Amino acid sequence: MEAVHYLQWSALDPNGFVLLYSNIALVYAGDGHKCQIACHNVSCLMGYQPMSEDRPALAASLMVAALCMLSLQDSLVKMASADVSLWQFQTLRAICNLAMLFALSRFIWGNATVYPRRMWAVALRSFFLIGAMLCFFGAIPFLTLSEVAAGLYVFPLFVAILSALILGEQVGPRRILAVLFGFGGTLLILKPASASFQWVSLVPVMAGLFYAATVLTTRKLCREESAATLALGVSVAFVGIGILGIVVMESVKPVSLAQRWPYLFVGWNPLSLQTAGIILVCSVLNLTANIGLAKAYQSAESSWLAPFDYSYLVFATFWGVVMWGDIPDQWSFVGMALIAGSGCYVAWRERIESRLREADLNRVLR
Repeated sequence: MEAVHYLQWSALDPNGFVLLYSNIALVYAGDGHKCQIACHNVSCLMGYQPMSEDRPALAASLMVAALCMLSLQDSLVKMASADVSLWQFQTLRAICNLAMLFALSRFIWGNATVYPRRMWAVALRSFFLIGAMLCFFGAIPFLTLSEVAAGLYVFPLFVAILSALILGEQVGPRRILAVLFGFGGTLLILKPASASFQWVSLVPVMAGLFYAATVLTTRKLCREESAATLALGVSVAFVGIGILGIVVMESVKPVSLAQRWPYLFVGWNPLSLQTAGIILVCSVLNLTANIGLAKAYQSAESSWLAPFDYSYLVFATFWGVVMWGDIPDQWSFVGMALIAGSGCYVAWRERIESRLREADLNRVLR
């Protein structure tokens, strides 16, 4: 069964997949053509059993609820950014996450193990997610929440690009056109030719690139990991990177940079009771949402989840209006629509192509 575990096909993993029939393993390429037939010693003698059953309705519900919680968390982070540094916030939130994970594992999940099946895969996913979150939260004090969200949500376009470059998926001209439309939507929101443009506006786009890598890693390499394991990996990594950032900033003390951007270049600030409370609430929202997102991506194909993922743009805009009165202009709304539309189109094309590959495979096995 090891071949199945490591070569399982998904919408984001079209390079190859394995189907087992009797004692023969048939290995197919992403285009549906047979590449290799090899004998394989397996315990399942009559057909392939998927590693876990897809539940798209549950996955969509988890996705929307998790994104609502994350948008509220991000609004609270922006509110507290004047009183806490990025490194301090990430460290304290991650410590709270670890404490809650321990409590859940001990008292709710019945001492269920959170040790990863593949340490390197969980570590790689944690690295990508840390990159995404540092870029995302690093830009929050300087941009509106809708601008940061729009930059992040080019990630489905990066998923299509990375799937072609790394996974070898063929990207046709229509999907290339959709990627270009999505990029155009990002430009409408960021307005690089305007006098108000800031280079920090590109940082959320980098967050989108890292998050796309997180999505691919979750689906391809971490499908069999528990949601608690994935959350634990991220929390441990955040504690490490947060402490490192605090030590570096407190040792180097870049005074001029700290005066201009204290959120990024200060190691530790005195904590008020209000700020500590915000961090605790953010921890609860973050842990709950991350477990929900991990479970959602494990429960359905990413192509199915893509349209629901854009609900974050709605939630982010809502909180921006409610808390700071940040109402996007008409071109920003057009840009959001282009980003969401192009991302949904890319996901729809992936879903169509996956069904065509399944149909080709069924014809081969008859």
